[in-house]
Amino acid sequence: MVHAVSVFVALSVFWLLLSGLFTPFLLAAGAGSALAVVVFARRMDVVDHEGQPIHLGWRALFSYWPWLAAEIVKSSWDVSQRILHPRLPISPTLVRFRPSQATSLGLVIHANSITLTPGTISVEVAPGEFLVHALTAEGAAGLAGSEMDRRVAAMEQPA
Repeated sequence: MVHAVSVFVALSVFWLLLSGLFTPFLLAAGAGSALAVVVFARRMDVVDHEGQPIHLGWRALFSYWPWLAAEIVKSSWDVSQRILHPRLPISPTLVRFRPSQATSLGLVIHANSITLTPGTISVEVAPGEFLVHALTAEGAAGLAGSEMDRRVAAMEQPA
């Protein structure tokens, strides 16, 4: 039930942000639409802890996501420098490593975070192993036991 309420709140806030109008009719239409989506989603059994991971809470919002955004900016800068300066080495590498996440949600967050970071792509994800393509050998070497791995594992732990 908590997940359904969080979906309703998220959809209502999204409606308000897109609409920008606060007339009674539009507020009622937004609430009705959000409620209808929640009812259909619950009936289809897609409202759960993985689809709406509110249990990650504030740790994810204020700790992990800002850190990930900074990592994306740093990686973007590195990749753009390698493109613009041909003397900088590019050595495409595939690397396998064991992630330390315990849940499937943690594995998905880690794999998607790797793919969001420029210069790396999660090619294969299995419960005990990731296969990642990296633009450089240094980037590939830094994946196993990385700060990202530690942060995602810490984020998925219960508070």
